[in-house]
Amino acid sequence: MTDAVIKPVIPATPFPRDGHAAIGIGTTRRTLPLPTMPVPRTSNVVYGMAAVDCRGRVADRTVLTALSWTPGTRLDIREAHGLLLIRRDDHGMFGITKQGHLRLPAHVRHRCRLVPGDRVLLVTDPKRELVIVHPPAALDDLLAQCHTDVLGGDPA
Repeated sequence: MTDAVIKPVIPATPFPRDGHAAIGIGTTRRTLPLPTMPVPRTSNVVYGMAAVDCRGRVADRTVLTALSWTPGTRLDIREAHGLLLIRRDDHGMFGITKQGHLRLPAHVRHRCRLVPGDRVLLVTDPKRELVIVHPPAALDDLLAQCHTDVLGGDPA
């Protein structure tokens, strides 16, 4: 057999420096823009999210582990500007439960209007040895302007 050899088709370089992809001789097409990559994290802040159960327990071990808080660790819990500030305190009235859960006392839950099933954001910076609990109402306030900006002025 003496068939003719078909020459291979080699496409033009798809990503020239000018941002245009070559389609054929004399024609170009714009390539899709690449997304902007977020700046890498530089903080040691640890986040967790968990639901409050009917007894006020919050089970998020990531945050507690970051602080090396174990069952029996004594705590001081205070409310400030709608957030809960929780610190280790050897003479604190509250503590980590035997199961390793953070328990929010009833009077604190009532003050922040937390009800069973509410999900809270837990934030800690291990250097500060502090947990900040953000109830849903505080998250609404915190994110309202951000969402309005993203939606072009329409409130979320």
